[in-house]
Amino acid sequence: MIWLNEPARWSQADGELRVSADAGTDFWRTTGYGYVRDTGHLYGERVDGAFDLSVRVRGAYAAQYDQAGAMVRVDERRWLKTGIEYFDGRMRLSTVVTLDYSSWAVGELPRGTSEISLHLARRGDSVEIRYAADGGEPAELAAVVYLPPDETVLAGAMCAAPEGEGFDVSFRDLAIVRRPS
Repeated sequence: MIWLNEPARWSQADGELRVSADAGTDFWRTTGYGYVRDTGHLYGERVDGAFDLSVRVRGAYAAQYDQAGAMVRVDERRWLKTGIEYFDGRMRLSTVVTLDYSSWAVGELPRGTSEISLHLARRGDSVEIRYAADGGEPAELAAVVYLPPDETVLAGAMCAAPEGEGFDVSFRDLAIVRRPS
């Protein structure tokens, strides 16, 4: 596994990745805000073809837009991120798809959610995103999004703290399993 924008503080032991998201970090391109930011943290591996990515995410979200989850990234102009984002005073399910411009979708999580499980399945030109709050089953469909096929991606755990002082997050059971195309 490798870092894109390695944070100042992180550790890994016993199947858990702990990260302190640095203040002022984000992934975003232009839409609605007019800026480009490519400074968020991504810990992952390069993957070709079809794969499944799964991870459990728990964080101490406190400031507007604190975020943690999973990311699949072709390059700085083509990527998706999904997970929990702290927005308007509570944790929400958030998915951003970027194909030169970022598009953001926000969904409700049950009040009191402390952890989500994410499962992303890349097949051909699509990534299916499923999630479960606090170990709930079965995983609910959040989105099916386009990413260019036949491109190597960097896929893994993502976090960022665009407006706050940074926050702590833990990722458990991060796994990437290659599948037949």
